[in-house]
Amino acid sequence: MPRFVYPFVSLCAVGVLAAGLVFAGKPSEPGIDAVSTASTVQAQPVNAQRAVPQQQAEMQLSFAPLVRQTANAVVNVYAEKTVQNRSPFADDPFFEQFFGQQMPNRSEKQSSLGSGVIVGKNGIVVTNNHVIEGADDIKIALADGREFETTVMLKDDRLDLAVLKIKSDGPFETVPLGDSDAVEVGDLVLAIGNPFGVGQTVTSGIVSALARNQVSSGDFGFFIQTDASINPGNSGGGLIDMKGELIGINTAIFSKGGGSNGVGFAIPANLVKVFVASAEGGNGSFTRPYIGASFEPVTSEVADALGLDRARGALVTSVIEGGPAEKAGMKPGQVIVAVNGVAVEHPDALGYRLTTVGVGHEAKITVLENGKSRDIGLALTEAPETSPRDERLIEGRNPFAGAVVGNLSPRLADELHMSTSSRGVVITQINRGSPAARVGFQPKDIIIAVNGMPIDKSTTLETITKDDPSLWRVEIERDGQRIRQFFR
Repeated sequence: MPRFVYPFVSLCAVGVLAAGLVFAGKPSEPGIDAVSTASTVQAQPVNAQRAVPQQQAEMQLSFAPLVRQTANAVVNVYAEKTVQNRSPFADDPFFEQFFGQQMPNRSEKQSSLGSGVIVGKNGIVVTNNHVIEGADDIKIALADGREFETTVMLKDDRLDLAVLKIKSDGPFETVPLGDSDAVEVGDLVLAIGNPFGVGQTVTSGIVSALARNQVSSGDFGFFIQTDASINPGNSGGGLIDMKGELIGINTAIFSKGGGSNGVGFAIPANLVKVFVASAEGGNGSFTRPYIGASFEPVTSEVADALGLDRARGALVTSVIEGGPAEKAGMKPGQVIVAVNGVAVEHPDALGYRLTTVGVGHEAKITVLENGKSRDIGLALTEAPETSPRDERLIEGRNPFAGAVVGNLSPRLADELHMSTSSRGVVITQINRGSPAARVGFQPKDIIIAVNGMPIDKSTTLETITKDDPSLWRVEIERDGQRIRQFFR
């Protein structure tokens, strides 16, 4: 688990030192270095039903009825996978000479433990993708001790969500999905899960922030923050409100040593609803809307230059010709401040809002331009495949042998988790042990030129690699950086 050291009480503090992220239930991994704290919470009307305790008797109230109502629908998720451990003598000719056979590789089973929430009486369970990532066998255990096999209906590593189906007709107890947009900072919540594998536990706290972004290494950036204790093993568990509804899936914590320091993050239930609906619709992958534009956060300097009262929104930096954004009238320099009347704090919040609206619908976008605001309609569609991907396996005696390449389009770029504005010929896959792997090529490398010739199509690269020059001069783009390499 990546670990973030966060020495302050609130994420609103300016200094964040040696930060690292912990995904509950996973081993330690390298973390990222900073947390964005510039998000702004949208002002919402005060709910008259919320009240500060006024009497001693009110302070002695119990969460027990709420726990009885929801805890049976929070399950333990056991994921097991087989890992091949390569023997150091596997390819040793001396070992084969003396013992008459090669030393075989050894396999062992690795297991991980997380949590999940039953949201459908027919046995539909929501958890985190990182809980089941790479698993060969996934089981769930109910609070009453019963265990069931499951199948994976849908998973997405970018959103870190997965939907499982229990192999049983049920019916099962469920937790209803609530409206996470109705959540306010200060609301009481319960976190239910299976931390450290010790069995189901319940912790209480409050919602301490909304719309947190740059929390994980993925490209999803809209989390509910809570101070309810969340520990390793809680991943995939439920964040429950006082109505007994699921308002979030607990995903990550900030921690010095792997334990809870009172800063946890949950994926909002409104995104979970859209994801579950996609799984129930039989989709093999989750499709997010294609906008056809690029965005940056609004800094204080940009806000001053544009005459904004504060730094908020998503600044349009580029618009792709013929895309949905251009058709809607979106232009570079505009600032998007709301979607369907709900405030947009940063570009990640914009992506979240459009995703929860869903493909096939139209969103009302509020933009600021020249000090004035206006609404435009943005049709939400899938990323198009503007040119055939024409994937080809490169063979022969050349540095690209063993690489599969294809023509980039917004659709292929989205599948590869790349910017949908990327163009050219991209490596989509590399065969293990191939010349392409040995020289260091990687999936998502964009091939710019070979021996001085621009590479515009996969067929162009295939034709060039049939030659056998004494020197290969290759130019690629990797993560926005141009790299030039020479091979003999």
